[in-house]
Amino acid sequence: MGVGTDEIGTAVLLPGTGSDDVFVRSVFAGPLAAVGIRAVTPAPVPGPDLAEHHLAALDATDGPVLVGGVSFGAHLAAEWAVANPGRCAGLLLALPAWHGPPGDAPASVAALLSAAAVRDTGVDATLASAAADVPSWLAAELGRSWRGYGDGLADSLTVAAYRPAPDLDALAALTAPAGIAVFTDDPIHPEPAGRAWAKALPRAVVCPTRLAVLGVDPESLGRATVLAWLRAGGRSGRDGPDTA
Repeated sequence: MGVGTDEIGTAVLLPGTGSDDVFVRSVFAGPLAAVGIRAVTPAPVPGPDLAEHHLAALDATDGPVLVGGVSFGAHLAAEWAVANPGRCAGLLLALPAWHGPPGDAPASVAALLSAAAVRDTGVDATLASAAADVPSWLAAELGRSWRGYGDGLADSLTVAAYRPAPDLDALAALTAPAGIAVFTDDPIHPEPAGRAWAKALPRAVVCPTRLAVLGVDPESLGRATVLAWLRAGGRSGRDGPDTA
């Protein structure tokens, strides 16, 4: 039996690669408030220990807690849940990008290329180059979050690029309800990656959305993830369907 929503007061959400607490809060705070849950979004601590600081923030929570995040943040939340299954009340997993070692996963390759560019030409030049290839809203997000990482940006991107996510066997041991949101139009976070997580997790539902929608409605990603979690049994603790 899982932990019902009325027993969960807090969800801790972690940002993706090069992203920040501002963005992950804009995605999740509203949808979680709608089901009576407060979103806690720790700020990244840039540098080579980025992942350890995020995991420590999860360790600092009390009682059963709903954990999750976006992309790399979702990976870390699942990693923490694997190590702390008794403390995990559920998983909110937006855009998981790979399982196990990253290999040549698009999100990993993109992060490594960005890290190299930052080291070679600096943040401003890298942002200017990136802005030519991404929507204006994403360029604005990167401009804020990357500058917030300061001198620790390149190391932080590299940490995220190389860190293994939980493998499918590890995910299969997690019995808490899991909501997974995938994009149907984003090559950096390919839909099959998220669906592989859902197939491995015993109680997971997938809710698709689109990157194109995120630019005009940041909460669309959070709503998809929270809805998937509720459909997986997050509200009642009852078993839900495996996938959708």
